[in-house]
Amino acid sequence: MKTNEDSRHPNLPPMGAQDFSEIEDWPGYFGAVLGKGARDTLIGALNSFEQEGFKNGFAVDLAAGEGRDSLELLRRNWSVLATDNHPEAFPFLWARVPEKLKSQLTTKEVSFCDMEFPDCDLVNASFALPFCEPTHFQVLWNKIVASIRPGGRFSGQFFGKRDSWASISNRSHHSQEEVLELLNGFEIEMMREEERDDPPELRKPKHWQIFHIVAKKN
Repeated sequence: MKTNEDSRHPNLPPMGAQDFSEIEDWPGYFGAVLGKGARDTLIGALNSFEQEGFKNGFAVDLAAGEGRDSLELLRRNWSVLATDNHPEAFPFLWARVPEKLKSQLTTKEVSFCDMEFPDCDLVNASFALPFCEPTHFQVLWNKIVASIRPGGRFSGQFFGKRDSWASISNRSHHSQEEVLELLNGFEIEMMREEERDDPPELRKPKHWQIFHIVAKKN
């Protein structure tokens, strides 16, 4: 996707997924990541459910985007409520859902601040929560916690305060201590901190600090 900046600076590297997400160009992001596999945190949560003999659950896929995680949930015979605040997300998803699984999927266009969660076995929030405005974050998180049934799980990411995007005022970033406090009442099954710098050849290299989480509700 060409931008005005590309026209002024033709030697810039092409925009990648993180460039689109930084400026919240969600259709551009959906196209950039189309075809990628499910996130490791979701895979970890689903594998834990299966090891317990639990199958065919109900999941809320928060800010599902183009649907990589929703597709994995459906493939494993889960029922899914996929939400996103951008209407262009859902055509990417529905086009790739096998006909026999379409009855297990519901999609809903809704913002973080208006989101209402049904009782569920899993809330999946892959790289979604950092894009919730800080003024709405605690209410959203309280809704997430309340919706997960005992023995259910949360899977997703938090961004750390050393992440480059922490300087963007409408983003929610957390220290490790704050993440642990949010997960009070959960058994943490995965908490992997990733901190790294992008290679300089990218269009706009950034410093990442991410907490990858899988947690089981007590």
